[in-house]
Amino acid sequence: MKIGIANDHRGIETKHKLTKYLTDKGYTVVNYGTNGEGRVDYTTYGFILGEAVSRQEVDYGIAICGSAIGISIACNKVKGVRCGKVNSVDEAIHGKERDFVNVIALSGNTDIEENIKIVDAFLSAEENMEDPVYRNRVEQIIEYEYD
Repeated sequence: MKIGIANDHRGIETKHKLTKYLTDKGYTVVNYGTNGEGRVDYTTYGFILGEAVSRQEVDYGIAICGSAIGISIACNKVKGVRCGKVNSVDEAIHGKERDFVNVIALSGNTDIEENIKIVDAFLSAEENMEDPVYRNRVEQIIEYEYD
């Protein structure tokens, strides 16, 4: 599985740790974030990651900024992206199973062990395509997005 990861200056440390963790687990990780310590705009990297997910260059995305709010908004401006700002394992599972989230946004301020648990839960969860309620809701979003 190929995972895209993007970050601003406040997510560099988290990105490096998650990249090592995921690579050690056998995932291919593509870096779409900044590598510098200087202040950058999260929007730039959110758009880049969103475009990669939309073009299906990667299977899923992980977006990281200080609060995760800004970069999640940026990702969600890209057609085909359903980014959820995730704070817990339960939210990661719910987002993937019921809302078919294809990008998660994480806070660079969250403890790395918690972020690892969230990422593991997200990547191991399955979309519940069999449930017409969830499928219908996502189809409504897609229809609205492309009208």
